[in-house]
Amino acid sequence: MTGAVDSYTVADHLVDRLAELGVDRVFGVPGDYSLGLLDHIAHHPSVTWTGTTNELNAGYAADGYARLRGIGALCTTFGVGELSAINAIAGSYAEHVPVVHVVGSPALAKQTQHRPLHHTLGDGEFGHFAAMHADITCARAALTEQNALVEIDRVLARVRDERLPGYLLVPADVAQAPVDRASVPLPPPTDGTDPEALAGVADPAPRLLDQAPDRGGIGVLAGLLVHRFGAAGALAEVLAAGVPHAVTPWAKSLVDESAPGFAGTYSGAAGSGEATRRAVEDAAALILAGVQFTDLNSGLFTQRITRSRTIDLGARAAAVGPAVFAPVELADALAALAPLVASRPAVALPAAPAVDPGPPAADGEPLSQAGLWQEVADSLRAGDIVLAEQGTSFYGMAPHPIPAGVTFVGQPLWASIGYTLPALLGACTAAPGRRGVLLVGDGAAQMTGTELSTVLRLGLPVIVLVVDNDGYTIERAIHGPDEPYNDIARWDWTALPAAFGATGATVARVSTAGELRAALAGPPGFTLIQAVVPRDDVPDLLATLTRVLGGVAR
Repeated sequence: MTGAVDSYTVADHLVDRLAELGVDRVFGVPGDYSLGLLDHIAHHPSVTWTGTTNELNAGYAADGYARLRGIGALCTTFGVGELSAINAIAGSYAEHVPVVHVVGSPALAKQTQHRPLHHTLGDGEFGHFAAMHADITCARAALTEQNALVEIDRVLARVRDERLPGYLLVPADVAQAPVDRASVPLPPPTDGTDPEALAGVADPAPRLLDQAPDRGGIGVLAGLLVHRFGAAGALAEVLAAGVPHAVTPWAKSLVDESAPGFAGTYSGAAGSGEATRRAVEDAAALILAGVQFTDLNSGLFTQRITRSRTIDLGARAAAVGPAVFAPVELADALAALAPLVASRPAVALPAAPAVDPGPPAADGEPLSQAGLWQEVADSLRAGDIVLAEQGTSFYGMAPHPIPAGVTFVGQPLWASIGYTLPALLGACTAAPGRRGVLLVGDGAAQMTGTELSTVLRLGLPVIVLVVDNDGYTIERAIHGPDEPYNDIARWDWTALPAAFGATGATVARVSTAGELRAALAGPPGFTLIQAVVPRDDVPDLLATLTRVLGGVAR
């Protein structure tokens, strides 16, 4: 079958359910086991197929899409396709990103013959690759005609509710099996909070908050899980009372960084300003909201948090001092705390701290890491989606305040270099009309650079800033600054749009502050900037981290 699809099938049910959850685009690469399934995606009235240059990039794109849209999806073929994407799925699992991985597999009629089909290990077994996904998905299903509708609904609901990836193995013949249209929507999310556990939080919390004489003595440190588990509104209610607050680097852009009381980005002993440190470490009572301390998110575990004065709210559990209460959803716990915080005496809050950029760099001044990120920060505007690659880009931008309405995306836990370029594709298609700003090093961009061709093909409004520092600078800072394994081939990045067949792209190779300013202020559309900086220059925050990491490496 090619073109229009006639009867209603398992594949139609799957795509309809994805659309019901808000997915309007599926990423992937076609393969012979998935082609029939792809007809149902390509001809769906509200879902668009977006082919990528490889399956890994499809996984990264689906992840970027899900971070903006709430859920994402990709479709690959059996074996070779799904295993190319498995790194991206593992990253989505680590960073709590709900992505549905749909895999087209050989027809069940062929599987029952146990013959050595292509894209298999040649042993006649077809469950190896699904088993490889067991530890990096919250739900999995191998579909049959008998279980397809129930299992599709079960897996999708788990992905939605647990904010983790799921896996659906769809044999080619099962995808085309006729079924009845669903007469009811997916079941709504269940309330995971135990009322008694929530009451348990509300009992000791006032006594802990009483350690603060007023709202100025209460600190809030917010983390990524607030965003992932839909608790941003509840956090805003707590902050509306007027309390000092900060975010971890992983949660940058979660709150308005220009608001009174915002104290900055907290990175433990690595790069936290004095005002930030005081707001967190010296608070008489501290609320941790959705914070997960990881090595690269905490200044290598240099945070100083005292449990006896801390209320620690996780995704589904809350701790007041040493006492733990579960299950309690993060949003419910924050909602319970909001009136308790507001009942304390109010105080005037200090203005949000600003990074002192010093005098503007002269137009002819050579670019440095410090100057580069200051210019980028100054160029951002409300509505931008900023994707900062792990390394000099992420840690160069983390300390800089960004305007309200900017979304900041990084991957500091999984930290798979090359992630942000395909994630740009996903994020910008998830939020049409918003400008994407990609900040990526030359080594990372070489990993996934072919996906620029898809960004160009779709005509997305983006600025792609490639930091040309001649190799893996973050690795040089950790170990082996002059070793050949940290070298890469030099690319002429400004030539890529033409090589990909694009016309009308704006390109610039810049090495001075004035050239960068002019390029950042260029016309709308697609802009690629190759920003040349010294090979061994690193941002201050990254320099602090790599000094410790270098000791570990040695």
